[in-house]
Amino acid sequence: MRITVLALALVSLFTRTLPAQRPDSLSEEVRKYVSVDTAVVALTHVLLVDGTGKRPASDQTVVIRDGRIAEVGPAARVRVPAGALGLDLKGHTVIPGLIGMHNHLFYTAAGGRAAQMSYTGPRLYLASGVTTIRTAGGRSPYAEINLRQSIDSGLVPGPRIHLTAPYITGAGGGGSMDVVTSPEEARRFVAYWGSEGATWIKAYTDIRRAELSAAIEEAHKHKMKVTGHLCSVSFREAVELGIDNLEHGLLTASDFVSSRQPDVCPIADIGRNSQADASSETARSVIQTMVKRGVSMTSTLAVYEPFVAGRPTREPRVLNAMAPEVRESYLKIRHEIDSAESGPIAVEGLRSAMAFEREFVKSGGLLGAGVDPTGIGGALAGYGDQRNYELFIEAGFSVPEAIRIMTLNGAKILGVDRRLGSIERGKLADLVVLRGDLSQDPTVIRNPTTVFKDGVGYDSAKLIASIEGRVGID
Repeated sequence: MRITVLALALVSLFTRTLPAQRPDSLSEEVRKYVSVDTAVVALTHVLLVDGTGKRPASDQTVVIRDGRIAEVGPAARVRVPAGALGLDLKGHTVIPGLIGMHNHLFYTAAGGRAAQMSYTGPRLYLASGVTTIRTAGGRSPYAEINLRQSIDSGLVPGPRIHLTAPYITGAGGGGSMDVVTSPEEARRFVAYWGSEGATWIKAYTDIRRAELSAAIEEAHKHKMKVTGHLCSVSFREAVELGIDNLEHGLLTASDFVSSRQPDVCPIADIGRNSQADASSETARSVIQTMVKRGVSMTSTLAVYEPFVAGRPTREPRVLNAMAPEVRESYLKIRHEIDSAESGPIAVEGLRSAMAFEREFVKSGGLLGAGVDPTGIGGALAGYGDQRNYELFIEAGFSVPEAIRIMTLNGAKILGVDRRLGSIERGKLADLVVLRGDLSQDPTVIRNPTTVFKDGVGYDSAKLIASIEGRVGID
């Protein structure tokens, strides 16, 4: 989202091998949250939504062995190995670990609050069933590099972190972003972060075509990818320049502003996108251009919803997670939006964004999802990812479609789909056990009991208890 001083900063998707993290490598701090650490585990009699797009399957068994999925199939056929820890999970749903594609490790909220989430972020993501994230920009790059190392080393609990380099923008931007005013500066920026191990670059609203083109060319030379929250450059222009991914969808695409000038962000007019028709000629052209060139898109519906009047954005668990002063500021602005009966984004705008994403997928586009825990603070790490699922169902996606968007599609965009993203034999055992029947009730996505990462089961309730009242502080 275009939010003042919404910093940027580091980091990137790493492409190294993904070994299973074993219980004996975890610190005492991490083990406080571990509820299952047996090498062989059988999850029996579950409703399975496997992430591939297949219909939910009832009475299934999933066998985990040494951090990987050893077997999956009907409970009547799959034998529980001798010596395995058998968990009878009748009445529960199992899905793949969620893959958050726009999941910052900082948080912004009403009243200008901004805080690094080195403590609350990784715990909330993991507790909510998000086992892998791409940061898509950060405020404190080296804090995030160090946090990733701590998680990988088993010192603190959290998801796998794919780091993106600091944001790159043009004149008119600033803050913690790198402002580049020539192609040479853009290339130098990309080459430096490539040498630091970044594998994604994030372009921001005021970047010009010349600098974006140079950044993309340099990134591809270093086997990195480029995504963008754009404005000065339209979606179609960015696709022609070779960009790999685009963030946010309809509500940030300047293609819909007929009066836009080259390399100038029409910020005064971009808000009218909420009135755009997802079936219009412009929308079809944007979608066809992206699909033809294989450019994926990231949905962030959860961060837009709090700007819409009359929406269910006061969930008690979300408010309990906030620091008291953050909660007070958030509730104040929510009251102002709801009292005005017309927020910064109209409900029609949210529906148009949903329709655009539905048309993108229907046309063969690869859609991922992420929370983007910024804006006025209503979309929290992890909780906002879960809310994205509910919004996908509201948008008209089926249960298998929504889960695939949030799991296997993200893995494909990150290039790790051979190891993650679906519940299939041989893949790493990143799984989420949900209390209830997700095929009948979308709010079941809010009910993780155990979150498996590398076959190690984490107690969701304990992780959540550790962060209550701290979001917005650390």
